[in-house]
Amino acid sequence: MTIKNIIFDLGGVIINIDYKLTSEAFTKLGASDFDKIYTQNQHDPLFDDYETGKISSKSFRDLLKQKLNIAVTDEVFDRAWNAMLLDLPLERLDFIKKLRKTYKVFLFSNTNEIHLKEFINICEKQNGFNAFNECFDKVYYSNILGKRKPCRDAFTTILNENSLNAEETLFIDDSLQHVMGAKEVSMQTIHLPHDKSILDLVEFIKF
Repeated sequence: MTIKNIIFDLGGVIINIDYKLTSEAFTKLGASDFDKIYTQNQHDPLFDDYETGKISSKSFRDLLKQKLNIAVTDEVFDRAWNAMLLDLPLERLDFIKKLRKTYKVFLFSNTNEIHLKEFINICEKQNGFNAFNECFDKVYYSNILGKRKPCRDAFTTILNENSLNAEETLFIDDSLQHVMGAKEVSMQTIHLPHDKSILDLVEFIKF
């Protein structure tokens, strides 16, 4: 079926990320088991609660400090937590802007308040404006939506709010479990491998 709508993931698809940098940062602060409670594909329920807005940033910091047995300031904590967030290549934003001439384009990210502030900070530093709102018809962040991928309800909420036909909607993510969640609601999907970028999707997406 023809694609009329595209939903992009953020981390690992638009902005470059490296999870091990956050692990290394917390290890330097004295944490000995960060990798046991947090990876890209599996983590402590604390992170899910934070990514769906069930707990505040203060509670998240306090609880994670306790789990990691570290005593640091909030500023130092945030710097370690944000270490995984790298650059946001301008050519990817330009690519998405071109897509908007043909498709409805959306962003759906599993994220949290601390990361979201840093996403916007990186974008403004590199590009001089909040490119997320400039590039998409609408943006969805799990901590604001109250639902996260790969939950079926998260996808159906976005589809219903924007009157999108699932079979005409393409979802692009670097996490296979998130892609499988989108498939469950009949969306078209692309699992983007870590050695590829959205610029490699030209052969799949027509302008």
